[in-house]
Amino acid sequence: MRLTCMFSFILLFGAAGLVVFIHLQDPEEIVHQQTAGIKYNMGFQQPKKDCVSSNNQDRRLRKNTADGVATVKQGDSLHLPENVPTKLQSTHRRQSSIMFAMKDQEKGEEINSIRLHKRRRRFIIKKSPILISMNSSIFNLPTIKSEDRNKWKSLYQIQRERKRIMRETCSKYKSNNRRIITPYHVSRIFVEDKYRVLYCEVPKAGCSNWKRVLMVLNGLASSTKDIQHNTVHYGNYLKRLDGFDHKGIYHRLNTYTKMLFIREPFEKLVSAFRDKFEHPNNYYHPVFGKAIISRYRVNATKEALRTGSGVKFKEFIQYLLDVHRPVGMDIHWDHVNRLCSPCLIDYDFVGKFESMEEDANFFLHLIGAPQNLTFPKFKDRHSNEERTTTKITQQYFAELSPSQRQRSYDFYYMDYLMFNYSKPFEDLY
Repeated sequence: MRLTCMFSFILLFGAAGLVVFIHLQDPEEIVHQQTAGIKYNMGFQQPKKDCVSSNNQDRRLRKNTADGVATVKQGDSLHLPENVPTKLQSTHRRQSSIMFAMKDQEKGEEINSIRLHKRRRRFIIKKSPILISMNSSIFNLPTIKSEDRNKWKSLYQIQRERKRIMRETCSKYKSNNRRIITPYHVSRIFVEDKYRVLYCEVPKAGCSNWKRVLMVLNGLASSTKDIQHNTVHYGNYLKRLDGFDHKGIYHRLNTYTKMLFIREPFEKLVSAFRDKFEHPNNYYHPVFGKAIISRYRVNATKEALRTGSGVKFKEFIQYLLDVHRPVGMDIHWDHVNRLCSPCLIDYDFVGKFESMEEDANFFLHLIGAPQNLTFPKFKDRHSNEERTTTKITQQYFAELSPSQRQRSYDFYYMDYLMFNYSKPFEDLY
């Protein structure tokens, strides 16, 4: 008897739980589970994409939806002939009922799009050479005035070609998975709000003089000649993009003109080595020099181990190519791909150190800078020393073995490819 009562109690308890579960279940989910084929109130389904690139895509999506509804309105007055088989008529009625459901959703489409846009405020970028990235400036490159068209036409075409090669390289070699722009990705980008410029700093590619130009544009100085080297790099007069909140970063990436200047990778590397290791330096000698000499120099003197001075180029390359470096990477010889994230941030202007004067003044023209402002030509550090040229670069790399030259080229391969630089030595593959 007691066993029977207990069994009855368990059955009643289970039944009560089932009733509560049914009441709590979402009716729409029940319909989805029960209906085969067409989902309840499914509306107009758009194919899913990896990510959304810009607000223009939202507008195109709304336009496509509106076009679909317009087609339905035109089709409302159409009637199938009586001799059409009943099966086709029923199919037509079924399609019409789905299309009429689209009418009911037209009003809610824009609201849903706005809600969806709010959820996309994380900076998700699709790296594609065709679609415009979410962080592309509204104006892309500023339009050339008609009277200047012939003067600047070739430079404008060069910019389009550089961007095309960069995008195609990113599309081919970089993952298409969703990526999020973090403050780290924009930590090398300097902001000039007056002329709405974002400049990604690439060391040894004219960065000191570009900072001078930004300071003049911002009204911090009247001339680039008045600004000392230490003021440029240690004065903290220029704002960095990672100093803004997410809304500020997002706004500037979408509306400001983004630019970077790059340099032939081997030449940039030799320039950095000469600057940091062939002249007295209170940071690079004790931090990098001591570690490099200690690891790669056989029978190093106590004086060299103590000061870190006198690092040889071959030792420096050994450090660079070592996967277990005794000291970390530095921005002066890091990849442009890591410094500026060109596959994540869609730069509007890509200049080259080799054509600096022409590219820089073209950029200043595009942003409407004062006509009396031109890019400075002076060399403010070691001004008596010859600039690093292709000839000087080849002299330094002649100290290396063919294997070391090849591995160095492999190290900077993406920079060579992305910015369309030729192989610096014929024996490289």
